[in-house]
Amino acid sequence: MLNNAARMDTAAAAKTSRLRLGAPGNLSRLLRDIWRFRTSYLFIAPFMICFILFILVPVCAAIVLSFTYFNAIEPPRFIGWKNFQYLISQDLLFLKYALPNTFKFAVIVGPGGYVAAFVLAWLICQLPGKLRKWLALAMYTPSLTMGIAMSIVWLPMLSGDRIGYLNSVLLGMGIIDQPILWVTDKAYLMNSMIAVSLWSSMGVGFLAMLAGILGVNPELYEAGRIDGMSSRLQEIWYVTIPSMKPQMLFGAVMAIVSTFKAGAIGVELSGTNPTPQYAGHLIINHIDDYGFVRFEMGYAAAVSVFLLVLMYMSNRLCWGLFGSGDDAGGGSSTNKKSAEGE
Repeated sequence: MLNNAARMDTAAAAKTSRLRLGAPGNLSRLLRDIWRFRTSYLFIAPFMICFILFILVPVCAAIVLSFTYFNAIEPPRFIGWKNFQYLISQDLLFLKYALPNTFKFAVIVGPGGYVAAFVLAWLICQLPGKLRKWLALAMYTPSLTMGIAMSIVWLPMLSGDRIGYLNSVLLGMGIIDQPILWVTDKAYLMNSMIAVSLWSSMGVGFLAMLAGILGVNPELYEAGRIDGMSSRLQEIWYVTIPSMKPQMLFGAVMAIVSTFKAGAIGVELSGTNPTPQYAGHLIINHIDDYGFVRFEMGYAAAVSVFLLVLMYMSNRLCWGLFGSGDDAGGGSSTNKKSAEGE
């Protein structure tokens, strides 16, 4: 019996080692599966080609260029970590303006727009069907017409003279004595950017929240009431949010992407580039400055890689908060179980 047990342990160890080392049989099995499902792979081929050409290749090129000095005229020259050392120790414009402004903008607009999207989606879900559709359209439209809204609504509203809508109202109410330069004064520009961004942040994330809330099984609310839930807040906390974690995760990721890639809004509001006294200078503006004004492509690539790392860390935080076990690594455990079953 002991010999049989030893032989079984030896066979199991050998099988595990083959799976761990990636035996040639696994590669041949993968190739067979690809050939068997070749029609499906042909359907996703256009997306994969575009993804590789326009996302994967540029990202890899930026990572490589971040370790070089490249001015778009001379061939790239490898300089190691000097770009990153300069970025975190000597680039005063980045350390004093771009990084703090980006964190302030992202911390307020990201979570603020995220919470506002959830609250508004929940409130809209309490309304009748036809009214709900019109209000959902009204909330989503600003994300589609941001350029038009900027020139028709926000620029006249935030105009720094007496005929600006906001200044006119505040002067008429006696709250202020002189017009405020909302978009050209460094003390107000960032706040104006945050207000406009929050207004326009009801995009795909808002629709995901709305769909997630509408998709919650009503029987869960009934079961919760039987178990003792007595308020709408308890329903939201114990039923709604746990039941729509995929939508919450999607909305969080979209909020992170939209806030970290923001940069044009300060230039559009102030009408100057760079913004007055760098009050609205974000990391994206810093990349544009070094890449397309100074033509220091290598350093601009290093700043881009730094921003990529920030976005990745933020995304991992969202996965930890809203991702399920399968999303956060359950796939590997599933594969391990299937491998052991074989």
